[in-house]
Amino acid sequence: MTNKQEHPPLPVDWSVNSTADRRDRFYAASQSKFVPFKEPIVFKRGSMQYLWDAEDNKYIDLLGMNVCISVGHSHPVVVAAATEQAQALTHCTTMFYHPVPAHLAEELAATMPEGHDWVVHFTNSGAEAIDLAMTMARTYTGNLDILALRTAYHGPTAAAQSITGISTWRHPGMPGNVAFVAEPNQYRGIFGPGTEPYLDEIERTIATSTNGQIAGMFVESVQGYGGIIEMPPGYMKGAAERVRAAGGLYVADEVQSGFGRTGDNMWGFEADGVVPDIVVMAKGIGNGFPLGAVVAKKSVAAPMAERFLFHTYGANPTSCAAGRAVLQVIREDKVQQNAKEVGADLLARLNELKTKHMAIGDVRGRGLMLAIELVKDRKSKEPDRETTAAVFEHCRTQGLILSKSGPTQSCLRMVPPMCLSLKDVEQVAEGLDAAFSNL
Repeated sequence: MTNKQEHPPLPVDWSVNSTADRRDRFYAASQSKFVPFKEPIVFKRGSMQYLWDAEDNKYIDLLGMNVCISVGHSHPVVVAAATEQAQALTHCTTMFYHPVPAHLAEELAATMPEGHDWVVHFTNSGAEAIDLAMTMARTYTGNLDILALRTAYHGPTAAAQSITGISTWRHPGMPGNVAFVAEPNQYRGIFGPGTEPYLDEIERTIATSTNGQIAGMFVESVQGYGGIIEMPPGYMKGAAERVRAAGGLYVADEVQSGFGRTGDNMWGFEADGVVPDIVVMAKGIGNGFPLGAVVAKKSVAAPMAERFLFHTYGANPTSCAAGRAVLQVIREDKVQQNAKEVGADLLARLNELKTKHMAIGDVRGRGLMLAIELVKDRKSKEPDRETTAAVFEHCRTQGLILSKSGPTQSCLRMVPPMCLSLKDVEQVAEGLDAAFSNL
């Protein structure tokens, strides 16, 4: 065995220009294009809800590194659990048995609605989990057609993007047998506010765009990248009823809205009292460690045993140890309650900003899953992509990291680590106010 002193640490060049140059030269275009700011930013360290760049400027992370950081950057409990496991055995393929993933599966199943037997299949990411859920639904039902919502985002892989309803995420050659349904957007939906017209649209779509029998419908309980679009009361339950009447399964995508982020519930679908057939989760499950999962009713998952399916790093014990620690922190530190209280306070401050800045057309969300939508005119509701980009850049100078989201990138999306504090809300509100005022 070699001594670690024989291997000095590899050098890391932290300069912004050098990092940008290396990316431009060695990253493929598909990976280098997706950048938020006009000028590069290099993050060097993080602690809970805060980030520091390579020049030691401090920021409040309102993006949670794309909703992946659920309980806090480098949370000591999560880091300790992952470190201990990595030092013992970094990886163990699912071909062999290991207790850590088995424990996490049991603990995730315990968070699901009672009265059903739930089973878990671990993946490396949310997109992989979506792919698996699509295959699972088609295998169980024997049907091919799948429904998804317009403006939905389910992932960038070929299958996942086939049910993503935002054109900039869609590439040539995606699988077919997908029909899109109008999303029940209560601010700018095509049927206006309400629930029933959007449920009627599900029935019309099944009748006209499928053969009448479907594999299932995928619904984000709160649309994330689509601009924080919350499903109105009764929609998820009504959708499940209509989908099951056509032979399909109801699939809840909780990749962004799960793990207590909405404050009121552990899972977004619980707001409507619906019991999904399949639940997809990722991002916050590992607090930055790569991990995803499909949690399904046991009977739904059973037919998958007839065909071989394998994820190389699915159920990786190091990531699963982090996942167990995440659930522990959520439970013991009352993270969900904090998301509810702090989120309500931040939402109130965002509504105050709406009364002051006419560029704000809508403010919405629940818990620590919030958005500001910018418009050129409040009456016409014409999206204002340019002003959104300008405010976004000003937020950086105010020490705030968030994202431009929505089909036209006219929404400022806020999904911070759920340890954001009431004290932080004051700085966030003041920073946003200054960013709008600097226009």
